[in-house]
Amino acid sequence: MAGPRFAIIEAPSALGLFPAGVETLPDALLTAGLAERLGARRAGRVTPPPYDHRRDPETLLLNPQGIANYSVTLADAVGSVLDAGEFPVVLGGDCSILLGCLLALKRRGRYGLMFLDGHADFYQPDAEPNGEAASMELALATGRGPRVVTVLEGRHPLLHDEDVTVFGRRDAAEAEVHGSQRIEDTAIRLIDLAGVRRLGAAAAAGQAVSYLSQPERAGFWLHLDADVLDDAIMPAVDYRMPGGLSWDEVGVTLRAAITSGKAIGLNVTIFNPKLDTDGAAAKGLVELLARVLRP
Repeated sequence: MAGPRFAIIEAPSALGLFPAGVETLPDALLTAGLAERLGARRAGRVTPPPYDHRRDPETLLLNPQGIANYSVTLADAVGSVLDAGEFPVVLGGDCSILLGCLLALKRRGRYGLMFLDGHADFYQPDAEPNGEAASMELALATGRGPRVVTVLEGRHPLLHDEDVTVFGRRDAAEAEVHGSQRIEDTAIRLIDLAGVRRLGAAAAAGQAVSYLSQPERAGFWLHLDADVLDDAIMPAVDYRMPGGLSWDEVGVTLRAAITSGKAIGLNVTIFNPKLDTDGAAAKGLVELLARVLRP
């Protein structure tokens, strides 16, 4: 049976972080040959509104209305790809682009999320030091936060806790120091870095995929934040942490999701090409995605 047809959507938004490089992620991966390696159609670029460096006094977020508006526009683009029977590969940008991807699915029914990220991204606005939605997009997606970014098109939440698996997270101590709300106190399933290592990547991925593939869900989305990778092989991120998963561990995990037949799309975020001085990180990401999506 033929595999999925891929369509790449460029989503170069830094609205949830700061415009210091993540917005060039699509250009870097496309220049490194991602579209050719996937045999993918280039389905266009969703340009974000202008960045506002002022923290909104009401929501304590940067660019809350911009993120809300951008999420709707990105959801339209993702929906068009899904309507064409293709598998969207959305190249961010920062992690706030996840909201638009999930809105596209929420319009269609009940879906899950496999969240591969070194951080839980579960902050509340008054605990996030800079008001960056890229540190709280999972909280926002599960309905926690200001209405402007949690109630999109009247839909709330975009995801229920029990439809999420967080995989490879390693920032628990840091999040506690900063006063983040605890993902551990929710119904979100968590397989942190220690859990992946205890089980082994293949077994851990198998557990996550099996759970998200249960029949009450029509499928699930894949969120890949570059900082889930070991800092030694992925230093080109703005908020670095020691440790992380290897290329092979992430590859095994994504491949398990893809071969399940239940993964409906993928976004890539946070890789900052301006910190990738020798191009090795961009090359590694392209190799990873090509190996996983078109083995």
